[in-house]
Amino acid sequence: MTRVPPQALPFRHVLTLPTTGSAVRVARETAEDVLVECGVGLRHPSTGRALLILSELVTNAVRHAGPSPTITVTYAHGPGIFAFGVHDRHPYRPPLVGAAVAPGSGLATVVETTAELGGTAVTRGDADAGGKSIWITLPL
Repeated sequence: MTRVPPQALPFRHVLTLPTTGSAVRVARETAEDVLVECGVGLRHPSTGRALLILSELVTNAVRHAGPSPTITVTYAHGPGIFAFGVHDRHPYRPPLVGAAVAPGSGLATVVETTAELGGTAVTRGDADAGGKSIWITLPL
């Protein structure tokens, strides 16, 4: 897959949510709307796994982003590419590669499923080191 930074994709949607359990449902429903809007549709073979990845990331942010009253989900898409980032203000930046990713964890599922789909997963820290975003970019 060609590495295209999500900020370079032409279509974006930003959603800010409180760090509560309902954030997972709202983020997922919004992703479904964005996928339909960009012509992918809910029956595309990658859609279900993309929604699983998103749900895991939002769940992790809700569970572990203690000092962050909100999370932000950014969706971006362009021809053949769908990307999304989940941002919170917790400073811990979890590793996405190597032995530090606990097998069987939600984050391991994210990394494995992203790789199976031919996508990329990266963590980007905030400039002030007070938070981070985990970005997933998938070919569709």
